[in-house]
Amino acid sequence: MRQIGKQILTLTKRYAVLLCLVLAAAATAPAAAQSKGTVVDFLTGVAISGYDPVSYFTEPEPLLGSALYEYEWNGVPWYFATQANRDIFIDAPEVYAPLFGGHCAMSMARGFLSDSNPTIYRIVEDRLVLFYSVGNREAFDIARPTMFTRAVTNWQALPDHPARAEN
Repeated sequence: MRQIGKQILTLTKRYAVLLCLVLAAAATAPAAAQSKGTVVDFLTGVAISGYDPVSYFTEPEPLLGSALYEYEWNGVPWYFATQANRDIFIDAPEVYAPLFGGHCAMSMARGFLSDSNPTIYRIVEDRLVLFYSVGNREAFDIARPTMFTRAVTNWQALPDHPARAEN
C-alpha cells in the first residue's frame, strides 16, 4: 500500500511541474498572438450578448435588443431595443459601440484580452466601457485616468487581424 501512495505522489508532482511549465509558456506568449475583435456571445454570435449599445446612453439601465432590429457592423450582428436606436447606431457606430471591442477595460489596461459582462459597465469620456467583474470595475475606478490611458495604448498596439502561423 505504501508503494502505491509513493507512486501517486510522484505522478502528482510530475503533473504539477508540467502544469507550471505550460502556464509559464502561456504567460510569456507574445502579445501579438492577440488581435482586435468584438466580443460576441458564444451561443448566439451577437455583440455584447444582445444588449442595445445605444440604450447605455439613453436609459437608466441597458436594454436587451431584439433580432427584429438587427444591424451587422464590423462583421458582427448587433441587436437594438427599437428601430430608432438601430438608426442612431447606424449613423455613428464608433460612438455607441463599446471601447476595446467589448473586452474588459481593466484586463486591457493590464495588457490582455478578456471577455466582459455587459451588465457591468461605465461611461468613460463619453464612451461605453465594459468589465468582466465588479472587482475589475472597482480596480479600474481607483486609478481611472491611468488605467484608461493604458487600456487605450494596449488596444491600439494590438494588430487588427490575428497573425498567421508560418508553415
